Amino acid sequence: MDFIQIPVTVFLVFVAPLWLILYYRSKRQSNQGLSEKDKDKLHSLVNRTEKLQERVISLEQILDQESPKWRDR
Repeated sequence: MDFIQIPVTVFLVFVAPLWLILYYRSKRQSNQGLSEKDKDKLHSLVNRTEKLQERVISLEQILDQESPKWRDR
């Protein structure tokens, strides 16, 4: 019986309170949402990603014309 009681006690004394504190702290932070600076950065990253995606598509089209079997390698 002691082999179960010791891990349960350790869990309840150390792990569970820390788990609850971190959980509710993350919930509180997620309710605040993104700041304006974060929103601007996110918008900038989305724009940059879209431009890079367009470039990759263009490069793939060029490669398809120049070397049609490049995808098989």
